[in-house]
Amino acid sequence: MMIKRDPSRHYKLIISGLITLILVLAIKFNWGFINFLDMIGVGIAQQWNSNFWTSFFTIVSFIASPKMDVVWMILLAFILWGCRARIPALFSLCLLVGGDALGFVVKNLVGRARPVMHLAKDTGYSFPSGHVLGTMLVLSVVWIILVPMINEKNSMWIVRTILVIWLIMVMISRVYLNAHFLTDVIGAVTLAYFWLQIAEYLYVWNAPSLAQAKLFQRSNY
Repeated sequence: MMIKRDPSRHYKLIISGLITLILVLAIKFNWGFINFLDMIGVGIAQQWNSNFWTSFFTIVSFIASPKMDVVWMILLAFILWGCRARIPALFSLCLLVGGDALGFVVKNLVGRARPVMHLAKDTGYSFPSGHVLGTMLVLSVVWIILVPMINEKNSMWIVRTILVIWLIMVMISRVYLNAHFLTDVIGAVTLAYFWLQIAEYLYVWNAPSLAQAKLFQRSNY
């Protein structure tokens, strides 16, 4: 099974859920430390403000946009399906759809306004960041399903390092471009991780029975 039982998964689920809940409550009730964190985030992200970095982070933000996340996940699912990993391919698509749905619900429950200087194209509520949420889920599929297929350990670490760097760049880009506050991108990561743990629970529970279905009989899972 590509996604195995993890004795520590319930701890990961609880911790990520609690962090997300604390951020939701802090933003909803305007706790002081939230504004402090967001000020620090803007100061760090925008200290090298220049035309080069604006162009660079605009490109990063486009590649990591929710619409492009759909493209990347469909591409990953297509690759997995071609590698006879049909159940993981289905898991990947469901992971993104479920995560986006959860993000939409949380956005509307929190109802946080965007930063004052945000671009006109950045509409909707601010918490959590849809760009970071979707990127986290796409990278999770690469991390837990595709990377373990690499036989050479050094190559595995190189790929995973690149994935972490890319996620950090996406997070910085959203703060740099005034699309989100620091706590929006942090909350997106913890919410995505929370949903990932639930999805992995569902995978471990349902994959063996799905493997008996005709469509998935020859699938590696």
